[in-house]
Amino acid sequence: MKIAIVHDYIKEYGGAERVLETLHEIWPKAPVFTTVYLPQFLGPHRKRFEGWDIRTSSLQKIPFIEKLISPVRLLTPWVFENWNFEGYDAVIVSATGAYSPNLIVRKPDTLHICYCHTPPRFLYGYPTARNWQNNILGKIAGNLVNHRMREIDFISAQRPDFFIANSNEVRRRIEKFYRREATVIYPPVDTSGKRKAERGKDLSSSRFTLHARRYFLAGGRLARPKHVELAIEACNKLKLPLKVFGRGFADYGEELYKIAGPSIEFLGEVDEDTLGRLYRDGKALLYPSEQEDFGIIPVEAMSMGMPVIGLNQGGVKETVIDGKTGVLFDELSVESMIKAIKRLSKLDIKAENCIENAQRFTKERFKREIQVFIKSKLQNPNNK
Repeated sequence: MKIAIVHDYIKEYGGAERVLETLHEIWPKAPVFTTVYLPQFLGPHRKRFEGWDIRTSSLQKIPFIEKLISPVRLLTPWVFENWNFEGYDAVIVSATGAYSPNLIVRKPDTLHICYCHTPPRFLYGYPTARNWQNNILGKIAGNLVNHRMREIDFISAQRPDFFIANSNEVRRRIEKFYRREATVIYPPVDTSGKRKAERGKDLSSSRFTLHARRYFLAGGRLARPKHVELAIEACNKLKLPLKVFGRGFADYGEELYKIAGPSIEFLGEVDEDTLGRLYRDGKALLYPSEQEDFGIIPVEAMSMGMPVIGLNQGGVKETVIDGKTGVLFDELSVESMIKAIKRLSKLDIKAENCIENAQRFTKERFKREIQVFIKSKLQNPNNK
């Protein structure tokens, strides 16, 4: 099969980029079409993309494009419709929710599959990294522009032959906003590498208990919808040690620094080995993310025997088992998070249960399911 992969843009390394990386592992010769590729901003993850056949758009040449990722979405429909996919058996679109990449044009005999992380959150009322509605003029202009962009996004969503959703939460959004059906294939989580397997064995032994661990953990993409401020404020009040990893988005990172008490430590972006050690030695991951699409970090934490305290919304409801692999709380407040932390301390959470639960989301399972799905659609033209 001759495969092409489309991804909105490559500027940071998160859950969507982990999926992109795994797709590239399956089809290493597949070119990756993306509007903008900025490896200088990928920190410890820039080497992951070295040697790839990455084909960028004319937007790559715009000065200071790294500051214009949001406004250039007005130009991206033209970009996607002008890429050439002649000669490909299939085009796999990794739609992160930033743009509307399904506007691509291809021949009728070329299979078009969209792996959807979420419909654009900013278009459909979901929390976003920037509070663009705080300014009255920005709110008026933004809503006018977004109305037209929703129309474009709906047109875009009618072009794929098939949708794959990264969770049941996103499957419901696809049905609601696009009127399309989707198959759920959970994203890949690295739970079976030698490094994590060895640590997992140590973590699940009887000598390693939750009470022996030294600190709480929070982090990932430090954006407003993740509500890391709740984790910080809860640990401030309880005077508990909290380590926060990841890079701040917009001015949110600075806000977190300002409210942090003496028991809070900021680590910045960390590599995979460091993150593994953080999971291994922490009491629990604090994850009050609002309307999460799926949430890879909680699964990573559980794969290392770490329980999760998460908001009972979105994809987290599909991955964390309340009372067995963590605690789910209902209200987006500091008080609710404090109650959840106290509840966790009274539970007998076993590391082996967390590790076993995480095995539902392995990279090997993702690779198998995505390949079976695509091959079945290619072999049966009547499905199109």
